[in-house]
Order: sequence, then structure tokens, then C-alpha cells
Amino acid sequence: MQVHNGYRQELRQVQDAVEQVAAGQGDAGALRSAINRLSVRQNHWTLGTFCATFNRLLTVHHTIEDESMFPAILERDSTLAPVIKKLEQEHEVIAEMLGELDAACVALLADPAAIEQVRAGVDRLVQVLSSHFAYEEEELVEPIARLGIRI
Repeated sequence: MQVHNGYRQELRQVQDAVEQVAAGQGDAGALRSAINRLSVRQNHWTLGTFCATFNRLLTVHHTIEDESMFPAILERDSTLAPVIKKLEQEHEVIAEMLGELDAACVALLADPAAIEQVRAGVDRLVQVLSSHFAYEEEELVEPIARLGIRI
């Protein structure tokens, strides 16, 4: 599913942004420190914007699945109900994780040490989304094609 591949790429970019912010927190001479603080502050804002955008796009994606695609699948093949139920439950877990990650990004703006919380949240999100996407693709790609569902 190309949509999932786009999110996988975005996740890699989020991870890269987290590492850039973390790497910009080294100590140096006074001038260099001032420059780094400006750079880090900008990276924090960029990371926060990136997190918010990713959150919004993924939420829209899951809402479309929950409100449109999943009901269309169930209408044509009710035997897929356990798969759909599991995916919907995972959407709720992922939404909660996105909220926690957003809060960590906000905390990062005030406290550079919060980068570790952001890093941990992104790593966990990558694991959960990777598993979620793989399960969805494994269970639904064939039925979507067989049932003629347009997504």
C-alpha cells in the first residue's frame, strides 16, 4: 500500500529530525554555543511542526479507514470483522501514542532534555505503526482487490 509506504518514509524523517535535535545539544565555546542554541531552537520548532503535521495526516488516514473503507469491507465480507475490529482498536492506541508524542514535543520546546522522551515516543510509534501497517496489508490487500473496494 503506497499510503503506508509514505507514512513509513515520514517516520524515518521524524526519526532523523529527532537525532538532529539531539546531536545539536553539545557544548562548545561561547559563540558556538549561541549559534547552536539558535539552531537547536529552530530544530525544536521544526520537529514540533513535523510531529503535528504527521499526527494530523495519520489521524485523517485512520478516520477515512474507520468511517469509509472498513464499513465498505464489512458490507461485502463480514468474515473480516475480527481483522477490522483489531485494526480499529490499534487506531485508538496509535491516537493515544500520537497525543503523548505531541505532548513530548511541546515539552521539548521548554526543556531540551525532553529529547529523550521524544526519541522514545518516536521509536515506540515506529514499532507500533510498522506492525499495524504490516498486519493491515497482510490481511486486507487481497480482500480489497477481490471485493473491488476503491481506496
